[in-house]
Amino acid sequence: MDKFEKTNAQFEEAIGECRGLFEKKLHDYRASWRILRPSSLTDQLFIKAKRIRSLEIKKESLVGEGIRPEFVGLINYGIVGLIQLELGFADSVDIDNRQAMTLYDRYAHEALELMKRKNHDYDEAWRGMRVSSYTDLILTKIERIKEIENLSGETLVSEGIDANLMDIINYSVFALIKLNKEA
Repeated sequence: MDKFEKTNAQFEEAIGECRGLFEKKLHDYRASWRILRPSSLTDQLFIKAKRIRSLEIKKESLVGEGIRPEFVGLINYGIVGLIQLELGFADSVDIDNRQAMTLYDRYAHEALELMKRKNHDYDEAWRGMRVSSYTDLILTKIERIKEIENLSGETLVSEGIDANLMDIINYSVFALIKLNKEA
């Protein structure tokens, strides 16, 4: 197995873990996230990334959960963000669990395909990075999303909210892979 095949397999394994949790939460809550407006979803991503950074700096969690579940949350909320960009927000749950999983799988696949292209061009540079760098890059992407939202999407050169969400997903997957390796 070459290095790219290894990364692809690790990516799929990490997404599989996230997908399993997403599916269980759909069972419990249905697609309740459909009511989230863009700014609320961005703030949810922000909260998770800030908690990761706080734990990286403090080296201690007082609520007993580490940073791993927060990276899983970033992946799942990143995919929710892509779904919300496509469908818009709703006043009530308007899709069933099967539809939600179909959309989840489509965007997870798109994230994998983007990662493959970028990984080819960057030649596995992510493996030499620290997890804390992923956190900082994710926070930067969230700040960019906030600015795009504040500008009502009227940007001059931005790559767009969707591209930033894809990067958040991929950086979070890389973090999960590295954290699994260290565990």
